[in-house]
Amino acid sequence: MEHLDVLVIGAGLSGISAAWHLQTECPGLSYAIVESRERMGGTWDLFRYPGIRSDSDMYTLGYRFRPWRDAKAIADGPSIKAYIEETAREFGIDRAIRYRHRLVRAEWSSAQARWTVDLEVGADRTPLRLSCGFLYSCSGYYDYAQGYTPDWPDMATFAGSLVHPQHWPEHLDYRGKRVVVIGSGATAVTLVPAMATGDQAAAHVTMLQRSPTYIATLPSVDVVANTLRRVLPATLAYTIARWKNVARSMFYYRIARKRPAVFKKRLRTTAKAQLGEQFPFDEHFTPRYQPWDERLCMVPDGDLFVALREQRASIVTDQIARFDATGIVLQSGVHLDADIIVTATGLRMSLLTGVTLVVDGHVVELGNAMIYKGMMLSGVPNMAAAVGYTNASWTLKCDLIAQHVCRLLNHMRARGYAQVTPRRDPAVVETPVFDFTSGYVQRARAQLPTQGDRAPWRLYQNYVKDLFSLRHGRVNDPALEFQAAPARSEATLTAKGRPT
Repeated sequence: MEHLDVLVIGAGLSGISAAWHLQTECPGLSYAIVESRERMGGTWDLFRYPGIRSDSDMYTLGYRFRPWRDAKAIADGPSIKAYIEETAREFGIDRAIRYRHRLVRAEWSSAQARWTVDLEVGADRTPLRLSCGFLYSCSGYYDYAQGYTPDWPDMATFAGSLVHPQHWPEHLDYRGKRVVVIGSGATAVTLVPAMATGDQAAAHVTMLQRSPTYIATLPSVDVVANTLRRVLPATLAYTIARWKNVARSMFYYRIARKRPAVFKKRLRTTAKAQLGEQFPFDEHFTPRYQPWDERLCMVPDGDLFVALREQRASIVTDQIARFDATGIVLQSGVHLDADIIVTATGLRMSLLTGVTLVVDGHVVELGNAMIYKGMMLSGVPNMAAAVGYTNASWTLKCDLIAQHVCRLLNHMRARGYAQVTPRRDPAVVETPVFDFTSGYVQRARAQLPTQGDRAPWRLYQNYVKDLFSLRHGRVNDPALEFQAAPARSEATLTAKGRPT
């Protein structure tokens, strides 16, 4: 049976980051990446709906170790996927990826100080077993197999096309069609202007929302960053632009939480300037909750507001009563005619979807675990998971986690440890791991680990605090239990050269 020092799960943004850090900072350890799909890219390969793009700037969503060089700061999905692929090729990470390898079970043995991993390979799901000393999940926290669609009355009676963005048909023709997009989150605010614009534009796009969402305008081009690139070396310009945008996002997040009235006024002023004074702003863009109780939506250059102002799209705030053959009947009695209905109603949160974790014969229930430093699970040895920020770019946190994992592995190897396990303090008070009121978080709460009310069990959603904790903080934390390799057993963290 093949043995690896580290097995990385997932070849998306965070998986490629993990691989770069492993081969750069832990060059003596062997690793491989297993990817259930046919291609790398993760989210940016899976989602193919019109207008797919980042909802944060690429100077913070991009890797710290490889500058983003395109002029646009808010990038489309294909550009982000290309950036991931180019990064993997440039550093030889692509040679470590094993495609169509789906993890189904991982069992830890303290007696052997290693994970035994069961995979299914290819379309016929051929069983494959290997072992590793450290398991590193970089598969995100969404279910890639299916999104979330509510069960509305009479959905089956609709005679047109019913589409979820997670499974966008390759040849869906919406040109000249009447489209209704159900939802008000990041996917919906991306789809509506994209489908209402260009040569392939729909006849009209209606955004149907149950309740309003906070929406902020973000410039698609970072003028300061592009200016810096013209006068400074690329790496220095990228670093300055990255820190500028980190500081900006932290500043606005703090204002939103500490002075919500000021923040809401700023959003209102900006939106009304783009929508026009006659637009019924309060009806459609005044949420019932406070800013950042749910994730803030970003629209580059106000493209959604422009589409609404130019009447290429419209917005309706109402409840769905039922579907019929030609569209949707609302509780107000209004009928929305539609040829295509897009259910941009959210994703399913799920850590390690479809994977059974076992530690010394006991199945791990994720809902009973507490998360350590946002990266490890209490009671689960030699395992980390890359989970990004909810209020900032995903990659900022994942890069820090990758650095800390490497520091931890090097610490263990230097001192002869084969096993490390976070042990929770009974005095630490449990709180939900995410403080969002969003439906996708509430639906998954029982299956998610908890966080604590103090460090190192608390998630701060703050890059600067995490920078000190993960990049510069101590590795031999009192909350971690280290153990040497068992007698008469191979040590699992041994030098084995470059990626296999």
